[in-house]
Amino acid sequence: MASYHLSVKTVKRSAGRSATAAAAYRSASVIECDREGRMHDYTAKRGVEACFILAPDDAPEWAQDRAALWNAAEARETRSNSVTAREWELALPSEISDSARIDIARAFAAQLVERYGVAADVAIHAPHREGDQRNHHAHILTTTRVLSAEGLTDKTRILDAASTGGPEIEAMRGYWAELQNHALELAGQEERVDHRSLEVQREEALSLGDTLKAEELDREPELKLGPAANAIERREQLTAEAEGRDYAPLTQRGARVHAVRQAKAIFVEMRERLELARDAWAEAREEGHGHVSAGLAALRAVAGRQAKELDQDEIKQRLARIAGRDLGANESAHDAGADAIRDRLKQVLGRDKPDPRIEQQRKLEEEREKQRQLELERQRVRDRDLGWEL
Repeated sequence: MASYHLSVKTVKRSAGRSATAAAAYRSASVIECDREGRMHDYTAKRGVEACFILAPDDAPEWAQDRAALWNAAEARETRSNSVTAREWELALPSEISDSARIDIARAFAAQLVERYGVAADVAIHAPHREGDQRNHHAHILTTTRVLSAEGLTDKTRILDAASTGGPEIEAMRGYWAELQNHALELAGQEERVDHRSLEVQREEALSLGDTLKAEELDREPELKLGPAANAIERREQLTAEAEGRDYAPLTQRGARVHAVRQAKAIFVEMRERLELARDAWAEAREEGHGHVSAGLAALRAVAGRQAKELDQDEIKQRLARIAGRDLGANESAHDAGADAIRDRLKQVLGRDKPDPRIEQQRKLEEEREKQRQLELERQRVRDRDLGWEL
């Protein structure tokens, strides 16, 4: 399933890094660093699917030369603790085509260029052969100074200042989510990404009354495995698949990531089943079926065509899975599971909500009874005044 990731890092000279080395590595190219007097040769690196440079319209021609651009960035900074480049790391949806991934990475880089007046060096990377094969991603190195016809000029202080840097990055995070969701929609995918925190998304779901979505979001954010742990877990997955057994994570970080992914998958399946059951229930009720018939229609819709062939125990088990419960072997667990199933199905199918017509009729009868009692009371008062009261 599509997942969101955008991180912003800096290339700091104080950390022993250089913009020339970073650019050479990410583009799998060779760059000689004039400041260091070193040759950074990463031409043996594999997995770079595309790389290109975007710059403002009035930028000098040398900005399209990767070595010239980043040597200029290094030469422009004089302090030993200077930041010579900024890196935007993006996760690309695996559900869309290679060309679509390049298009949205280019669109994001173009927005960086337009918004901040910088140059952007884009490298699209394929998943590592020993890693998660959905891990398509992009590295975008941007200059920390505005690039104009005169060359690299003013620092992009709006991204450096504490008061403006956070909101600016958050705005770009939102823009990146929009680009991905548009691409997913064009590709006919139902998946969508959200750049907001899980807590914010959960609060919104609760405000909209979507308790199932809120439960789905009540979890820890997915951790990044890292190259070493990712390689270990990937090998274990392949081994488990070859041996015909279930995959069990070997590292602590891998176990946490696996648990989060399992929880997300379970909630996705539960939501699909509940929506299917709800639609079947509503359709059956509209056609005039009673509660029992509508419930059976919902069950058949979820269980599939084989529902007629299921025995009672299997039907109960399927209902339990729909409700997100696991029936126990003993009777008490069975009763608890059955109660939970009934409660969940009532919520999903709307049986816990009174029929509007019945509710209206009940209120009308209550009003009539209230008026009748008032009339009787008035009659007793008149009888008492006339001396007719017994």
